[in-house]
Amino acid sequence: MKASRILLTFAYFMILSPVLGAQAPPQNRFLTSREPTPNLGQLKLQLIAYHDCVDDKACYVSDINRQSELAIAYLRQRLAKAKSGEKLAIVLDIDETALSNWEEEKRDDFGYIEKDWNDWVNEKKSPAIAGTLRLYNEALKHGVSVFFITGRANPQEAATSENLKAAGYRDWAGLSLRGPHSAGQPVAEFKSGERQKIVDAGYHIILNVGDQLSDLAGNPHAERSVKLPNPFYYIP
Repeated sequence: MKASRILLTFAYFMILSPVLGAQAPPQNRFLTSREPTPNLGQLKLQLIAYHDCVDDKACYVSDINRQSELAIAYLRQRLAKAKSGEKLAIVLDIDETALSNWEEEKRDDFGYIEKDWNDWVNEKKSPAIAGTLRLYNEALKHGVSVFFITGRANPQEAATSENLKAAGYRDWAGLSLRGPHSAGQPVAEFKSGERQKIVDAGYHIILNVGDQLSDLAGNPHAERSVKLPNPFYYIP
């Protein structure tokens, strides 16, 4: 009996010994470095989630629509104050403003590969950004002229024009692309120069809409400049 009790006590001790007597595991099994920048892979996943989400808040489409509605509201407000004979105009950027290139952005993992981009433009299948198309149609309905100013190159004019029409844009007053003479110009300098040509033709630019600050910078400014969200790429 005594021997059995000793054996049971020994077995009980052996079972509990990892808990009672084993050394505690080290607190820092993984030695990690300090990372001063966000992880690129995680950022890409966040961008995809932002673009694809469908909630009313903090989603790409809802943010686009919010800005588009502000532009439409100002257009209507300005039309109510228009003077007789006044030539009113709005200016629109194209990529990520009038047309979406999301399919190509995802395909190239948010990078810019010139051949892929040119092939995409020539496919002429970028869909309209709905909020911008609503603004466009509202402007045309009230006799306001619409001008496109884009950083696309002149050889892409025909493909760009066909894509715009296929996406639902019709009867614009002007389409300006970058020629060889402006290839080295900063974007803001090129676009402000094109706006100056519109003003020189007697128009009063009441709205300028783009997804980059460089679409909106420089004189002459529109009465209102509206920045659409675009966290997917940056053009200084």
